[in-house]
Amino acid sequence: MTHPIVAAASDIRTALKSVAGANPTFMSTDDKALALSELVRAEGQVAELRLRIMADAGDLADKTAAKDAAGWLAHTTRTRFSDARADLSLAHALDREHPVLAAAMREGNATLAQAHVIHRALSALPPAVDADTVALAEGRLVAYATEFGPKELGRLGRRILDVVAPEIAEAAEAARLAELEAHAADLTRLTLRRLGDGTTRISGRVPDAVGTRFATYLEAYANPRLRTDETRAEQDADPFTRMPYPKRMGQALAQFLETIDPSRLPIHGGDATTVIVTMPLASLQADLGAADLIGAGLVPTESYGDLTGDRITAGQARRLACTAKIVPAVLGGESLPLDLGRTRRLFNPAQRKALLLRDRTCRAEGCDIPGTWCEAHHRRDPWATGGRTDLDDGELLCGHHHHRIHDDGYSTERLPSGDVRFHRRRRRGPSATTQASRSRCSPSSSPT
Repeated sequence: MTHPIVAAASDIRTALKSVAGANPTFMSTDDKALALSELVRAEGQVAELRLRIMADAGDLADKTAAKDAAGWLAHTTRTRFSDARADLSLAHALDREHPVLAAAMREGNATLAQAHVIHRALSALPPAVDADTVALAEGRLVAYATEFGPKELGRLGRRILDVVAPEIAEAAEAARLAELEAHAADLTRLTLRRLGDGTTRISGRVPDAVGTRFATYLEAYANPRLRTDETRAEQDADPFTRMPYPKRMGQALAQFLETIDPSRLPIHGGDATTVIVTMPLASLQADLGAADLIGAGLVPTESYGDLTGDRITAGQARRLACTAKIVPAVLGGESLPLDLGRTRRLFNPAQRKALLLRDRTCRAEGCDIPGTWCEAHHRRDPWATGGRTDLDDGELLCGHHHHRIHDDGYSTERLPSGDVRFHRRRRRGPSATTQASRSRCSPSSSPT
């Protein structure tokens, strides 16, 4: 007798074969949206079933002399070993540690990518966190999965203790960041190798904060709205004499990025190229604490989600504020004037920094273009029609969405999060257009 799981898998393939010749060109927009949503939910359910079987497939590996179920699956189905092993780790975690996440996948409320991010976030919690707090964190992240994608979930997962256990979050995060910074300093490297074909291969490994500064400065040149200002900077003499050469080069890069003058880089996002550090005033003054480093936002990650991100210890933030051209945005401290009313049409550099600090990325729903590449938009009324150049009336939009928000072909909806959702307006047919034109031209429509 066929096992129900095997029968279900066969039924799924049969159902898919039945629509193999269907042409989506003739689907309505609503049907396409519904089909895509349902298929993504189905993928999550199929993935959960596959993981459930993998978690109990040790006997299959023994039978075939494979190292584990992941090795057998990768070899037999011709998939990547790294993906299969990551899935096997997640499978064991769903089976033994994350029942809420497993149930969400089973119901189609979490995708495989989201599950990987949530698992990594929970695994990254300090060992001192008790089981009840871990369970609360799991439940909250699974609830977030209905609203946020893997990238956003990674950021939420990094700060989940702030939500479920704020009384221990700051100390736990500070200890974790201190350990990461020490580990990053030990692994810092930079190598240059001539390849003999007129090119040089540059490879390196640097702390996240250095990578963010490097990417931010490079984006000043990569930005498509770049001004062609030439810059130059002189690197200080290498002070490291007793380290391996790659390590010396890596630390020299870090020092160079800390001492370079951003005002001599191209204008970037309406302001001089700037890296901003944000943290509460109490954390800046305390021995333990953490700060956010707002920079490029486009440094790729080799793992699911953004679980390390751009966070540094309070001690590192204090050092950067003293030695590097970094702008400290201390929450609770004094601020630059941000409201200009009708006195200016364009947002000034201080306002641009405040908008970047608040918005981080384009405020269009689902858009992750970094704020440094965005344009400042008057949210309520354009300046030409009486709008005010104030922070409360400003938001960051990428060039694409800034054009769309001024396009009469689209209407907008303000979401509770403050993001903007776009809707294409229905186009009127020729008869309706003609009738409207006639009514505007008729005597009855003329002003009295």
